[in-house]
Formats: sequence, structure tokens, C-alpha cells
Amino acid sequence: MSSPIIFQHHQVFRLAVPLILSNLSIPLLGLVDTAVVGHLEHSYYLGAVAIGALIFSFLFWGFGFLRMGTTGLIAQAFGEDNKLEIRATLARAALLALLFALLILLLQYPIGQLAFYLLEASREVEHYALEYFTIRVWSAPATLLNYVLIGWMLGMQNARGPLLVLLVTNLSNIVLDLWFVIVLGMTVDGVAIASVIAEYIGCAVGLWLTFKLLKQHPAPWRNMAILNRHKLRQLLALNSNIMLRTLCLIFALAFFTAQGAKLGDLVLAANAILMNFQTLMAYALDGFAHAAEALVGRAIGKRDRNELKSVIYTAGIWSLGFALLFVGLYAFAGQWIIMQLSDIDAVRAVAEEYLIWSIFMPLVAVWSYLFDGIFIGATRAREMRNTMLLSTLLVFLPAWWLLQPWGNHGLWAALMLFMAARGVTMAWSFRLLIRRGVIPL
Repeated sequence: MSSPIIFQHHQVFRLAVPLILSNLSIPLLGLVDTAVVGHLEHSYYLGAVAIGALIFSFLFWGFGFLRMGTTGLIAQAFGEDNKLEIRATLARAALLALLFALLILLLQYPIGQLAFYLLEASREVEHYALEYFTIRVWSAPATLLNYVLIGWMLGMQNARGPLLVLLVTNLSNIVLDLWFVIVLGMTVDGVAIASVIAEYIGCAVGLWLTFKLLKQHPAPWRNMAILNRHKLRQLLALNSNIMLRTLCLIFALAFFTAQGAKLGDLVLAANAILMNFQTLMAYALDGFAHAAEALVGRAIGKRDRNELKSVIYTAGIWSLGFALLFVGLYAFAGQWIIMQLSDIDAVRAVAEEYLIWSIFMPLVAVWSYLFDGIFIGATRAREMRNTMLLSTLLVFLPAWWLLQPWGNHGLWAALMLFMAARGVTMAWSFRLLIRRGVIPL
């Protein structure tokens, strides 16, 4: 009989590996979009897709709480073997997602006007970016519902479902991109239509997998359970706190980009290249964080103290191991990666000057990713919100202000301190939750 620690290694990997693979399919889609549009005759097509995609990245990322909040609640219901609550939580989260999607569709005009006001571009770029926006916005119901379905399946300890949904969505998008743009001769409209159709295909697959999994946990659909006021308030409170936490993170990254732009085009381009290092690392480490969400939630639902300890220990070991792997990768291959991402010598030189920050960032950022997973599994969104506010307002912005004389090195140092502060404040909050008996360790 295997030991509990070995068992948890298997459980963590069973969930983490499919999630890492599905996460890595997301930047692949962005590369294909760029390559397809980048070969059209006018550069403003590429600029339009870049701006349009950026708007939806921030808009939909802001609703990421639909995925995170659902995972924690479902994982705990799964641990309790509460089949009725498993269905009721799914229904509540799905209704909330569709309500938000309806609001996006109704408010699409002011949302678009605000976005294009904040993102200045040439007349041609704005014209085609608006065309992209008015088409792509109709993917909102499928996109937000997908967040719920993926979060629900992950809470049910099923990582293959999210992998299949994301792979089907992104591969469909790639095939449709090529068909509409290269074969049919469309431009920005083809890329947008491909994204909309792909999201609905992925949503159909997600619904099929969800109802298939529900058959293994039979229970009735009860309106009284779905519309339970206490549970609805719990869901809204959890999601609102996660949303505020996410908006702070979006602000910090957008502020970093904006301040880099003020330092000149070369610095802006170099920082954009180096942020790809952070994105790749984040997608990989998020796989272990998502695994921690599901397993921590299940252990708390079962009220199994030993399993909870084992999950946190195992997820921490593998997260640190992968962080060290990225440190080594960027230290030995960082310059080569920069060369693959740009053929402009001046941009390469500036990126190499600041590469040192990307090399050591994984060791600092890994703890915030891990604790995010633990806190989501424990449904402690209020603490996530508070630690993010502290890290943003009391560390990141003051550090940036004080380190401005260092130029771009100061900007990267502020981002590094922001990530460190997130890890430290969450660790401190975690210890308080243990002392209070909220997290049974």
C-alpha cells in the first residue's frame, strides 16, 4: 500500500499535467492569430487584432472569478459527498455567468467606447479593432459559461475535461482562422468570427462532459437548493472578493506596461518580450495551483487534516521544483529565447540588459501562485482580496515611486517586490487562518 505522500504526488500530477497542457494551448492560439494576420498586406490589421484581443483579455480575465469561485465551492461539496449541492452550485454559477454575459451584450457600446478611449491608435487600427470588437463580443455567453464548466469539472477532481474543452476551443479557433483568412480571404472579421464559433464549440463540449459527469453523481435538481439565499450570498461574496483581487492584479500589470511605455519604444518592446517569460512560467505553475485548489477543497470538505497537510506539502514541492526549472531554463537559454522573439538588434540588446529579472522572478512569484490555489480551495477570497490590496497599494506603487531613478530596473524591481509581497502576506494570512482553526492544520 502506497504512503499518503506518494498518493498525493499521484493526485497532484493527475490534475496538474492536463491543466499545464491546456494552459499552454492558450499562448499557442495567440501566436497563430499573430502569424495569420501578420501575413496580410497591411500592418494595421495586426494592430487591430492585437488591440481587440487585449480588450477581451482584460474584460474576460476580470470574470475569472466565475472559474475560481466555482472550483473551491464544488471541491468542498465533492469532499462532503453532497450531490445536491454539487448540482445546485453548478446551476447558481451558470446563471450568474449568463447574467454577466447579458450585461456585457447590453453594455457593449459604452464598454467599446471606453476601451478605445483608453487605447489610442491610428484611425485604420481603431476602425478594424471596432469591427473585431463588435463581432467577438457575442462570444461572451459561451466564454463565461466555459469558465463555470471548467471550474466545476476541476472541483470534481476532473482535469481531463478542462483539457479537452480548451484544446477543442483553441484548435477549432486555429483551423477556423486559417480557413476564414487564408482560404476565404477575410481579414479581421474572419479572426473574430473564428473566435466566436470556437468558443461555442468548446462550450458545447463542456456541457456534454458536465452532464456526462453528473450522471455519475445522481441527485435531483431542486429550485429551493439552487435559490438558497445563504448560498447565493456566499457565492456573490466569494466572487466579488475574487473579482477585486483580479482587478488589482490587472491594474498592476497594466501599470507596469504603461510605465514601461513612458521609458521609450525600445524599453516597451523589450519588456513585452520579457513578459512572455513570465506568461509561460505562470501558465505552467498555475497547473499546480489549480491542482491545489481542487485537492485542498476536497480535503477541507472531507475534514481530513492529514490529507490537507499532504496536499499542501506536495503541491509546494512540485511548484518550487518547476520554479527552479524555469530559473535554469531562462539562465541558460534566455538570450536564445529573446533572439527567437525579435530580430531587431536594439530590442534584443535592451531585453538582454533586463533579462536578470526574468531569470529570478519564478523563485519569487511561485509562492503567490501556490497560495492562490490553497486559498481558492479553502474559499478564503476575503484574505486573497486583502493581501492583494496591501501588495498593490502599500508595496508595488510606493516601490515604483521610490525606484523611479533606477529607470526600467526600478520598474522591474517594483514588480518583483509586488510578487514577493503577495507571497509573504498570503503566508502570514495563512498562518492566522490556521491559528483561528479556519484551516484545520
